[in-house]
Amino acid sequence: MDQIPLWAQIGAVFVLLICSSFFSISETAMMALNRHRLKHLANQGALGAKTTQKLLGRTDLLLTVILIGNNLFNTIIPVLTTSIALRTFGHDNLVLSIATGLVAFLIIVFAEITPKIVGATFPEKIALPASLLIAPLMRVTKPVVWFVNQFANGVLRLLHINTSKGRDLRLSTDELRTIVLESGSFMPTKHRSILMNLFDLENITVDDVMIPRRRIEALDFEAPLEEILHQLETCYHNKLIVYQGDIDRVLGVLHVRKTLSALHNQELERETLRELLAEPYFVPTGTPVFQQLQYFQESRHRIALVVNEYGEMEGLVTPEDIIEELIGEFTTTMPRSGAGRGGWNEDGECIVPGSMPLRELNRWLHLTLPTDGPKTLNGLILEVLEEIPEGDVCLQIGDVKLEVLRSDDQAVRTVKLFKPGAKPRASTLKIAKMRLPGR
Repeated sequence: MDQIPLWAQIGAVFVLLICSSFFSISETAMMALNRHRLKHLANQGALGAKTTQKLLGRTDLLLTVILIGNNLFNTIIPVLTTSIALRTFGHDNLVLSIATGLVAFLIIVFAEITPKIVGATFPEKIALPASLLIAPLMRVTKPVVWFVNQFANGVLRLLHINTSKGRDLRLSTDELRTIVLESGSFMPTKHRSILMNLFDLENITVDDVMIPRRRIEALDFEAPLEEILHQLETCYHNKLIVYQGDIDRVLGVLHVRKTLSALHNQELERETLRELLAEPYFVPTGTPVFQQLQYFQESRHRIALVVNEYGEMEGLVTPEDIIEELIGEFTTTMPRSGAGRGGWNEDGECIVPGSMPLRELNRWLHLTLPTDGPKTLNGLILEVLEEIPEGDVCLQIGDVKLEVLRSDDQAVRTVKLFKPGAKPRASTLKIAKMRLPGR
């Protein structure tokens, strides 16, 4: 060692620091690398991506090589530094202590903290090139790595630690939801919204998305023929539910356009109308939306009638109603009853019917009214008040202020909503903040 020039020994210390920092930065970059992103890069043929995949497939071997190299260099550096100090200053305890503290500082800063911060910040840019150096190094040191791993596995067996249980990389729905929420600028807002709606679909049923019974546009088979023909010519939909006397007695589904074409050169007759009816398709209440979407695909139906346990019709659901839960409203051409499509006015107010479904209301006005209980605005208000209001009543549910404008003995008919954050006019009645029972 004495024959080696001093400058060469100092240079060797810096080279060893660089080698140690290489293993530190590679370790952190490899562990911080996004596996899904790495798979995409490998499919695209990115340089080093497939090699990195193979290395991460055997994390135990990879970490063994990296830690052996890192600790080997971190052990040699203090030895070499001590030799330099003894050669330069002699056997001085104070100098040796200072040299030891200095080398510890250099290792911590330049071989540990700094490279690991860089590796965690730019894992993709560092891990892929580094894998091209680590892969051949792993092959060369295979006997040493095998021995060290066997010894380490023996220690783990003595401690009764089973490492195979921690290798399940599958993500739960909640974890996937968190990943989507934290995607930030990496994913367009619209795409993120669709994915979040997709996760929510597993928790809702056809009852949440169906058109309620009272809002179904249906045709009475026993009505006068002139009235039936007029309804066919002026209806908003291409398919109509046909019933006899009472909507619970459904005869079938009528294709309006085909019916008008068939009647173009002949007069309307009830028997002709009956022959054009298609079989109705019934589904029970509580059917999961995902399951119902699959039923639509298998049966080729486009309208499903939702019935309760007594066989009474509760509503109607179509594939479009389910798709709208994912991407928002896009198919409906029929005007909403009493609500229009204007949204909030200049004063931050909006008048809607009490029968409006809460999910539709939230989607339309960007509100957060609770949907885990009643399905309509009327039902939510009655749950809060625990009675049918008489006259004007104001209340607040969450951050939404409401004013009941009209009600009768059966239900709340018309409600005025106030936009969250907007200042109500002075003429507005005093709002009493109420908490949902049991929530």
